Amino acid sequence: MIGIHSKIFIAGHKGMLGSSIFRRLKKKGYKNLITIEKKKLDLRNQALVKKFFKKKKFDAVIIAAAKVGGIKANMDYPANFIYDNLQIQINLISASYENKVKRLIFFGSSCIYPKDLIKPIRENQILTSNLEKTNESYAVAKIAGIKMIEAFNKQFKTKYICLMPCNLFGPNDNYDSQNSHFLPALIKKIYLASKKKKNKIVNLWGTGKPLREILHVDDVAEACEFFLRKKTKSSLINIGSSTEMSIKEYANLIKKKIDPSVKIKFDNNIKLDGVKRKKLNISLANQNGWRAKINFSKALDNTIEDFKNSKR
Repeated sequence: MIGIHSKIFIAGHKGMLGSSIFRRLKKKGYKNLITIEKKKLDLRNQALVKKFFKKKKFDAVIIAAAKVGGIKANMDYPANFIYDNLQIQINLISASYENKVKRLIFFGSSCIYPKDLIKPIRENQILTSNLEKTNESYAVAKIAGIKMIEAFNKQFKTKYICLMPCNLFGPNDNYDSQNSHFLPALIKKIYLASKKKKNKIVNLWGTGKPLREILHVDDVAEACEFFLRKKTKSSLINIGSSTEMSIKEYANLIKKKIDPSVKIKFDNNIKLDGVKRKKLNISLANQNGWRAKINFSKALDNTIEDFKNSKR
């Protein structure tokens, strides 16, 4: 049983998700949280990871470390996305097993599901059809991590679990206009346009029509703690919300909150749209007792303020 005195390693504690998990567990009184800087431990280096795990002897491991990015980044750097993520996952999962880690939480992504499924998507629909080409390398790597966990649970009777969140947003996000996910990119582009004296125009990729479900990162951190301690028969659980809008609707909402005078223009390049709709079926998470709690509008206000206060 994992409790407040358990020794827990959070891999990727500097990222948006990892930092949120660290804050959550710290706030809840967990006494023995272990983190390490990327420059001190390259998670892609198997020998160094094994040495680190053998020395520390963790009770639980949370894998929030990953190479992530938006559609353009995935299209430009597919080799980096598949190689880095495979290496990180293989090293952390195998080292956890070799050192008798009691509980492991691995984070997948809604992009691992086939592109043409009827929505909302259930967990058992993984690998039932073709993937979306724009982020195929990242998706394949994440699927490998999920299947590795399933294989270890089956063969070695481990208690590892994969949580599958929808699109995330919140403090400490990556706001790079070219390589970030859609919401932080929208915030940055619209904010920068609002600072212009004239020609307050934001040019956006795609048609703006794709629908996206979105969830605040602190809700996912709460789910992580919940399933860290919750016994469940399932090794793959979707984590989502009730918030779903088109990219165009998100852009207009952010514009309204930052500066209504900004004009939004889409280039109508359908190739940059990605999947037309991403919506997860979260009935399994609900049956286990977890639901998202954070109000989207207020959380979006806070995220916009986080961007304004950042140096990005």
